[in-house]
Amino acid sequence: MTEAGYGPGMPPRIGLLGLGSNVGDRHLHLQRAVDALPTVGVRVLAASSVYDTDPVGEVLDQASFLNACLRIETELEPLELLDAVKRLERELGREEGEIRHGPRSIDIDILLLGALELHDQRMTLPHEQLLSRRFVLVPALELDFDLATPSGEGLADALATLGVGGTSIEGVRWAGPPLVISCGKDFAAQESS
Repeated sequence: MTEAGYGPGMPPRIGLLGLGSNVGDRHLHLQRAVDALPTVGVRVLAASSVYDTDPVGEVLDQASFLNACLRIETELEPLELLDAVKRLERELGREEGEIRHGPRSIDIDILLLGALELHDQRMTLPHEQLLSRRFVLVPALELDFDLATPSGEGLADALATLGVGGTSIEGVRWAGPPLVISCGKDFAAQESS
């Protein structure tokens, strides 16, 4: 599970998170996640534009999503990071026991974490659907067109193999500028206002 040469005293890992929402004020839910991530040990370095995307997976009859990707930095180990983002989802209003791939106010997925490859019953790194989801690949490539998995699979190559429909990527539409990265914004103070 550990990277070669990684351990205490090493610099934080750079990672990639995916955000999604299709309930209520979708943009606000994404922005609140960006604002709150520093409170759980995750520094947001960059945010992609926001994209309106068609639902995929097991439940197709639902509202479209807003999706974005974030380049992050953290000292948390993978399962600690997973626990932190799942706790944050609940704090931001995600209900326990929602239908898999169903409507949700906020979804935070860990897509990449440094050069780490992990196969655990709770999570897989890189994310098992990273290379097959346009709604992840498009915003991720906006952040870094040369992005690749630890084994060297290029995200741009993965997107190219999925094909293009018409003049835009099928099911993924630009919906607005990047989410705002706040420096030192106090999530607790924001929640009380």
